[in-house]
Amino acid sequence: MRRGRQVQPTWVAAAAMLSLAASAWAAQTESIPPGELVRRTVQNEVKASETPGTPHMFVSLKEGTHGSQTKLYCETKDAMAGMAIANDGKPLTAAQREAEEARLDQLMRNPEELKKKRQREKEDDERVERIVRSMPDAFLYEYDGTERGADGIGKEGDELVRLKFRPNPKYEPPSRTEQVLAGMEGTLLIDASRYRIARIDGKLFKEVAFGWGILGHLDKGGHFLVEQGDVGDGTWDIRKMSLAFTGKILLFKHLDFKSNETLKNFRPVPRDLTFAQGVELLKKHENTLAENNHPAASQNHK
Repeated sequence: MRRGRQVQPTWVAAAAMLSLAASAWAAQTESIPPGELVRRTVQNEVKASETPGTPHMFVSLKEGTHGSQTKLYCETKDAMAGMAIANDGKPLTAAQREAEEARLDQLMRNPEELKKKRQREKEDDERVERIVRSMPDAFLYEYDGTERGADGIGKEGDELVRLKFRPNPKYEPPSRTEQVLAGMEGTLLIDASRYRIARIDGKLFKEVAFGWGILGHLDKGGHFLVEQGDVGDGTWDIRKMSLAFTGKILLFKHLDFKSNETLKNFRPVPRDLTFAQGVELLKKHENTLAENNHPAASQNHK
């Protein structure tokens, strides 16, 4: 009992110091205009995307209107290698697996097709980067409290700054890529100590037309969610993406797109892997999963 009485003041003092440090950090953060915090964070996000990081193998569960698919992915220097391992939580049949391996073999044997795949990935990355780069100017921000990081959202346990955002009426989208931002509002979670985005949660509060409505439009109510976090080795990556939009393309074709994708089980792989080497790693890992009744597929399906 005597020892307990002696230790208690130490814990109280430590707790008080931590509380003061947290309060000072929060005050320092809020002394930065919210728009400036977003600008610094976006600059760091762009820098991180342009700096080669640790490549990974990971599992993706993608759910859409026609069911779900579980895939293994491996980052390589040539392109992203991906292989389906389950549909609707059930392992591929022998015929489906043979077709999947044939698709990958075709890519490995055809350098031009692999080059086209890499170019498509590059174009997708550039579109995402354009959206991210536009965020400081496209929206107006205000502080909205804090949240704790959780599994897949920032670094678990760390404090995240929450911001509300709404369209900046002075912003003029330079292309159709950024035009959707004019009708979006929502919240943004930022790790202000690392200048990283942990979550973007946006909703279309009005219809957004493209090309004066001639090229199409997105309906009010569309939803966009991206969560990003530490995958366990200090590397940050997207952990969840959710899209739900309806509208029309070229006035006639109805658009109804819904997709939820969760990324998990990240593990580092050697740098400078070729696409062929990445595929071999995927096949080895798929065999391991098959021997264990596809635990990754079953866990993601729950």
